[in-house]
Amino acid sequence: MSPSLRTRLSSLRYAASAFTLLLAGCVSGPDHVPPEMPLPAKFEEGTTKSNGNVVTAEWWKAYRDKRLDGLVAHGLSENLDVLQALESINSAAANVTVAGAGSLPSLSVDASHTVSGEKGRLRTTVGTTNTTGGEASLSWLLDIFGQYRRSKESAIASLGAAYATADNAKLTFLKDLVESYIDARYYQERIALARASLKSRQQTYELTQLQLKAGAASRLDVVQAEGLVQSTKSDIPGLEQSFTESAHHIATLLGMPAASLMDELQKSAGQPVFRGDIRAGIPADLIRNRPDIRKAERELAAAVADIGAAEAQLYPSISLSGSISPSWVKSSGAGGSSLTSWSFGPTLNLPIFDGGKLRANVDIEKSDARAQYLAWKAAVLNGVEEVENALSAVRRDTQTLAPLRRQVQTAEESLALSTASYKDGASSLLDVLDAQRSVSDAQASLAATVQQVAKDYVDLYVAVGAGYLTQEEPVASKRVAKSG
Repeated sequence: MSPSLRTRLSSLRYAASAFTLLLAGCVSGPDHVPPEMPLPAKFEEGTTKSNGNVVTAEWWKAYRDKRLDGLVAHGLSENLDVLQALESINSAAANVTVAGAGSLPSLSVDASHTVSGEKGRLRTTVGTTNTTGGEASLSWLLDIFGQYRRSKESAIASLGAAYATADNAKLTFLKDLVESYIDARYYQERIALARASLKSRQQTYELTQLQLKAGAASRLDVVQAEGLVQSTKSDIPGLEQSFTESAHHIATLLGMPAASLMDELQKSAGQPVFRGDIRAGIPADLIRNRPDIRKAERELAAAVADIGAAEAQLYPSISLSGSISPSWVKSSGAGGSSLTSWSFGPTLNLPIFDGGKLRANVDIEKSDARAQYLAWKAAVLNGVEEVENALSAVRRDTQTLAPLRRQVQTAEESLALSTASYKDGASSLLDVLDAQRSVSDAQASLAATVQQVAKDYVDLYVAVGAGYLTQEEPVASKRVAKSG
């Protein structure tokens, strides 16, 4: 090989390398930087201990209810809202391919074959003519200023947002399901209490009737006792309806017909009681664990990338295109002949005047990015507020349980004493009826507080972003990296 040829080849290699670096380095617009904002070192009623990664923490198992565990496991794979959100991931993943395809060479091939001839007295040719042709076209838009690279970057960020949306759908499902289950068990408890109260009041009514016959009670006493019986009977259907609605909603959440779980849920079970620790972590944990915050951050990343894609359209674009079209023609009684035509060359597109449209598009994308940053800040602050409220509710509502349990005990003792005194003739029926009302009210208040405390723990663990991924599912960053 001659020295001059080696020099030319070396120059071509350097030129190709330089051109590749040019294509890789010229990217318009700002690069995304993960947003930051000042946060307190701890929640007001929390500790300074970080939660770490809690997205796989199965917090609902702290209720120690196997039926609830089974419903959660079934629902995470069957809930229709979750399935819809997961399906949107497929669309977002396909959009990554679409967004980056414009920067790749495009090749298309066409082929044709025709047979032609003439008939009639005025024909000028005899026989048929066979024409075979083809065309191969190649085009490549050189992504010098990174329009398609930014578009693909935006699509990958949107894919991350789609994963976060699916995670948020799972978290919403968990909250809805567990709280509906807690409600169902609460209504079952209220129904049981109402039936027990009805039995007690029915006995009092029957006792009053006997004493009326014996002349130891008045007709007013009998009417008052009967009124309390009827009042209790009227409460039960409403409680049964509320239980039915909760059971129906649980079935719907699991993607089943509404009445599918009635038989299973009607089997009596106590009210769920959370038997785990309070794990609130620190405010900074929310940025990693809450899917709504991660979704807002990914949408911000997509908006920043869109700025670069819009800015790239302000600059010239160069595309290379070429084609080759071979053809072969053969007539009857004659030899065939061929023709091949080809073309190749660059095309330069230079935006000069567009009425300010392209610059306005850049301003629009910048404004969208600023709005997305504010949305991210709002998501973080909302998350902090939800955890603070849940922590306060857990601690305050839990403190009311012991006094309410003691209130139930004293009310039951008062009822026993007043009933015995009434039988001995030392007190009036009104004392018994008042004591029965006090017992019913105290028991209902205790059941409602047990229900609320159980829900408070749901609110806390949903607020910290716990439990929406199984142990087998990868974290979002790895899923997006694999798809991108």
